[in-house]
Amino acid sequence: MEEDGLTPEVGRSDPETRGYSEVHPDWRRKGARENQKKMKPARASEDTGTLVFQEERLRRLVAGLHLQDLSAGGSVDRVLSTFTARLETQPTQTPPPERLYHPDGRVTATPLSDGSTSSSAKVTPAEPTRWLIQDLLPELLHSPEHREERTGHAPMTTAEPQTSETVDQPGVEEPTATQNSRDSDTRPTSVTLVTRAEDRTRVALVSPLVTSGSQTQKVKAGSQTDGRIQRTSKATFPFFTDDYCPPDCSCYGRVVQCSDRRLDKVPYGIPYNARYILLMNNRIDGIQLDLLKGYTSLEFLVLSNNRLTDGAIKGAFEGVPALKRLFLDRNLLASVPADLPASLEELRLEGNQLRVMSEAAWTRCPGLLVLSLNNNSLGSGSGSLPKGVLRPLTRLRALNLDHNQLSSVPLGLPLSIKELYLRGNLIREFRRAVFGGVSPLVLLDLSSNRLTNKGLPREALFNTTHLESLNLEGNRLKQVPPHLPQSLKTLNLEGNLIWSVNRKSFRHLKNLEHLSLSRNKIVKVVPGAFKSLSALHQLDLCYNALRQVPRQLPPGLHSLTLTHNQIDTVSPDAFCWGNVSVSGLIQVRLEQNLIQMGRLDSKAFRCLRGPQIVRFY
Repeated sequence: MEEDGLTPEVGRSDPETRGYSEVHPDWRRKGARENQKKMKPARASEDTGTLVFQEERLRRLVAGLHLQDLSAGGSVDRVLSTFTARLETQPTQTPPPERLYHPDGRVTATPLSDGSTSSSAKVTPAEPTRWLIQDLLPELLHSPEHREERTGHAPMTTAEPQTSETVDQPGVEEPTATQNSRDSDTRPTSVTLVTRAEDRTRVALVSPLVTSGSQTQKVKAGSQTDGRIQRTSKATFPFFTDDYCPPDCSCYGRVVQCSDRRLDKVPYGIPYNARYILLMNNRIDGIQLDLLKGYTSLEFLVLSNNRLTDGAIKGAFEGVPALKRLFLDRNLLASVPADLPASLEELRLEGNQLRVMSEAAWTRCPGLLVLSLNNNSLGSGSGSLPKGVLRPLTRLRALNLDHNQLSSVPLGLPLSIKELYLRGNLIREFRRAVFGGVSPLVLLDLSSNRLTNKGLPREALFNTTHLESLNLEGNRLKQVPPHLPQSLKTLNLEGNLIWSVNRKSFRHLKNLEHLSLSRNKIVKVVPGAFKSLSALHQLDLCYNALRQVPRQLPPGLHSLTLTHNQIDTVSPDAFCWGNVSVSGLIQVRLEQNLIQMGRLDSKAFRCLRGPQIVRFY
């Protein structure tokens, strides 16, 4: 066979076909036609050269070129029909060097310039058809109908690339596909097809939009002549631009609303000029590394009610210089993020799985004003937080530690705190060392704990000289705590075990305006017990065991609630006593008692503004 000037076919075992190659020197025409008879009919005419196209092979070719998106909506069938029409209507097209391919991708022989043949190794079935693909596919891929069919969006105009570079290309044909980085959300929609120039300049296939990392690139076709390819560099469009809005979001100026969309990651391409990004109530389980670094104007980021863990947000908030409010509540965090920006003013971490925290966690954001840590597991095991753990937060104004497992109030809290919420813990005592000096505290909520009179000693609130609101609801107090701050305006003692009220209980609370003693076990109120409360507007004594209306109520009182007691009489000096001619009461509620209207003394209501003020039923 070497003497006849032929090279044996590679990998062929068919004796009949091998005979054609050995006997007929002009094997290209006769041998090829015989092989085509054994296969499915070819879709190329004899004048264009012998190219065996089968529908299934071309489908594999399209998939091999990473054009899977074409398979949706009948696009592949459109490509096949276009190929067939082009082959049949252009008989004079100059084909590449003819090679006979078998369905498994093997080549038999290739004619050389001197008339001889040479064998070739196994190559891809797509190789001989690139001269046709490079002409047809750009027409299909860049038609408005195809883009709208493939992406669901109307075609967009892309910006021209800024720079270009020229690289050498070897003589071997190779397809190069655009790649997604590990952080990209956008799948490749096309490929860059590089072909070898035979007798004319070829234009490579354009990739519409290819994302890499946090940047969008448009790879434009470069012209190739004499084995050299000109490649163009990236151009950013349209992601991250001021007028772009991700499909999963709604944008209102500089507010990007992506909540309640069942997202599993932060949408790609949110404009860099956004000030408010709302991503609550989704399924986001991580934030891509460095994704937020470009948002220099971002002030408010809401990631509430997602599936974020410690590792999934590590390093995510570094490089966001303007961030002031960060909501990470109702996630799966076990610790405080260690990369909080220094600009942060409000941080919400409630509803996570926090158990411990360290002082170092707060050194990066000393300007924090509002910190919410409620509904976690802080204090589990140890019973409290380390002393001075929040000391770096020298500007902190509001601290919420509701519904944790603290058995004592954290010591060494910043003296800047004005609102402290400790509801629903296991606290048994409140020590003086909670604040190291005079505190500007205005509101203190210790409700639903296990405080007793012993756990709230005289010096407990000694340094809280500005305290205006104190909530001791739902504890185990048996009497009104003595030595409460004189600055109090609102005092809630509801739901305790108090059984009596004497004259000394509130004598020093000259500024008290709202007092609730409901749901206790009060049987007796000493006459004049509330007499000194000249500023009192509202008094609630419902759900107790009183037998009569308390006597000598303050004249400035506006609302009195005595429902669900055992009252059967109203003393003449209950509302009208001393020099009181007209009472300030506008509402007296006496429903659900034992009062008999026929036994009431009419003088008891003489100073009231009208009978409509009192409600018996």
